[in-house]
Amino acid sequence: MILPDDTEYPATLRDLDHMGAQSRPLSPPFLFAIGAPESLRAPVVAIVGTRRATPYGERVTWEIARTLARAGATIVSGLARGIDAAAHRAALSATGTTVAVLGTGVDIAYPSAHRALHADIASKGLLLSEELPGERANGGSFPKRNRIIAALAQLTIITEAPVRSGALITAQYALDLGRDVAVVPGPIDAPQSAGSNALFGQGAQVITNVDDALGLIKAAPTKRPEPAFQTPAEHAVWEALRHGPADIDLLAVRSELPARECLAAVTTLEMAGLIACALTGEIQRRQ
Repeated sequence: MILPDDTEYPATLRDLDHMGAQSRPLSPPFLFAIGAPESLRAPVVAIVGTRRATPYGERVTWEIARTLARAGATIVSGLARGIDAAAHRAALSATGTTVAVLGTGVDIAYPSAHRALHADIASKGLLLSEELPGERANGGSFPKRNRIIAALAQLTIITEAPVRSGALITAQYALDLGRDVAVVPGPIDAPQSAGSNALFGQGAQVITNVDDALGLIKAAPTKRPEPAFQTPAEHAVWEALRHGPADIDLLAVRSELPARECLAAVTTLEMAGLIACALTGEIQRRQ
């Protein structure tokens, strides 16, 4: 248990008490924690979004969260399905630090499918909640949780969020606190991006690549050396993807390779982590 006078209590949460004329303090009167409170070292970046994420949303979230974690940022999110889970897992995969703020008791994995992720974060990062241990989810606990996420972070990134989304509540808290908010733009006809795209009209900054995200925390741009290829076919496929994503048929045409040889090269490059193959069949370079 962490009280406001404890040294482990995140100082940025006290900023919630200065958000206009409030009839009561908005900072949590206490927090329950499992893990290492020192995980909340600067810079802290919140990455949130829809539970019904598209393959694009999860892929971009993974790339951004992993790059930021490698640069030393702590990734904060809410342990929900979709974007939140992708952000946590990406940070852990980079041997980085991640913090999950829960809308349940800190000892409750919600959703239950995230028990393993909950345990991973407990052992390698930090779980936080203002709910009592053992407390189950209720309708009001998640909007409350979102204000904590926003206050912990100096930067909040929204990858995908529909018009009615808890991620937009997080973004609004961040804006009200004077924090930086950034959005990964999505297709204008995609419901998952309708709410997040609208944030551009409220002053949110645009993220077009991982270097944009690094710049917002004043980290150095990533250096991307040319990969070492084992065969000419792998190099041909890599060069063909320079022009954008493609399915296997288009990729074979671009690379001027027989379909079987192209597929073998794609498999090798995917296993090496150089390219990503979506469930839709779309193949593209990883950033």
